Amino acid sequence: MDRLSTPARAAIAPPGITSPAEWQTRINLAACYQLCAQFGWDDGIYTHISAAVPGEPGHYLINPFGFRFDEIRASNLVKVDHDGNIVCRPQHPINRPGFALHGAVHAARPDAACVMHLHNANAIAVGMQGPGLQPLSPYALRFYGELAYHDYEGLAMTPAEQARLTANLAQHPAMLLRNHGSLTIGRTIGEAFVLMQTLDQACKLQLLAQSACMPLRQPSEAVCIKAHRELVGDGAPEGGLEWPALLRQLDATHPLYRT
Repeated sequence: MDRLSTPARAAIAPPGITSPAEWQTRINLAACYQLCAQFGWDDGIYTHISAAVPGEPGHYLINPFGFRFDEIRASNLVKVDHDGNIVCRPQHPINRPGFALHGAVHAARPDAACVMHLHNANAIAVGMQGPGLQPLSPYALRFYGELAYHDYEGLAMTPAEQARLTANLAQHPAMLLRNHGSLTIGRTIGEAFVLMQTLDQACKLQLLAQSACMPLRQPSEAVCIKAHRELVGDGAPEGGLEWPALLRQLDATHPLYRT
């Protein structure tokens, strides 16, 4: 068996999947979980990545509770409604309190095809700092003027906090949740992942620079604005080239995500 044949044969959706578009979304979301595990962004069985189901307003896919990120497959993702009620794959429970953040963001942001919330160490560490992310690298400049912040309010997210979080998020593509983690919103799953990769790298470089205990140089405001415009480009969804390359990498090493 050659290594490219497994994903090809696994492209047929199992019973219960409503459309080819849903199955493709499941494949991309499972890949996102697998890649996060490879990047070391998983946190045991905690944190979540959700995706809107194409053609089914108010339906979302999320990981089954109790599964590690590297165990996620296209077929074991759970379909839920806006309130976290399971509508497909009832054999697996979900973390309903964990979905509260995702449900709120999806409701507030119709453009959010994918919502990533992680407890990645670099983002938590920078979110602990009063100034937050500083414009010290090209990675950070991608978020110049576009990074939201939300203060930590505890484990359980109440409806009141959901409203505060989405108000703080507004139309920003990413957020640092103070003392908690990170959040990115993508018009595609690939965009959400690439934004998270960029944010994590920006935080990592800031921490690395600070560890030298030397004065740090920041570009001028004019340069920050110029670089940000260049990095955002024409405003098309990011990850169009990066995501297929990441899938090729995953197909070569962990093709079972497609099953």
